[in-house]
Amino acid sequence: MRRRGILDAVPLFIPAIPFAFVLAVAILDSGVNEMTGLSSSLIVYAGAAQLTLVTLLGAGAAWAAVTAAFVVNTRHALYSLALAPAFQRQPAWFRWVGSALLIDQMFVLAEPHRDDDPDDFRRYYLSAALFMLVAWNLCTAVGLLVGPSVPTDWGLGFAVPVMFTGMLVPGLVGAAPPKVVAAVVAGAATVLAADLPNRSGLLVGAAAGVLAGLAAARLAPARSPQEVDA
Repeated sequence: MRRRGILDAVPLFIPAIPFAFVLAVAILDSGVNEMTGLSSSLIVYAGAAQLTLVTLLGAGAAWAAVTAAFVVNTRHALYSLALAPAFQRQPAWFRWVGSALLIDQMFVLAEPHRDDDPDDFRRYYLSAALFMLVAWNLCTAVGLLVGPSVPTDWGLGFAVPVMFTGMLVPGLVGAAPPKVVAAVVAGAATVLAADLPNRSGLLVGAAAGVLAGLAAARLAPARSPQEVDA
């Protein structure tokens, strides 16, 4: 399970590499001390929240930075609710460590395994999560080193949507209609609410997706036991 966790994590991390460079460039442009910016990859450890925090801190908006980072990370509460049954079967130390390592990619990896044997789930989760943690910090550090030499016309702004698309598509392949509805509505709502302050459009999109998914699940025809087993 340890090797499988790392192998499964690699494809999801590859789209995050440009995002790590975006964060590094933002740290350099913000005027924040480089070591302080790099330490955020360990303390905050959530790319979107880190990028928001560093950008606003560089602009001198300390309270806005904290508020925005909190809003951006509220989606993790939904991840926690979904994985709670799996975490409740784990020892106390894992519930603390595993929660600290729960990022978007880890939710995508862990959610299909939440009904696995507790020991297998723990080995799979920790191997994938520790790989993600080490790789993210290494890529951010490399970005800080090479950031000044990256041409400004490269337009690295594509990195964020590419990363999230890379996580979304595999999860929708063969997914039930309510999940597809939830993803589409959440994406559309987030785009429409993109101009809301403190990145709260992400929260609006998440809430819209959850409500749409629940509505679609209620309207979907009941499946027979044979279809469920299939």
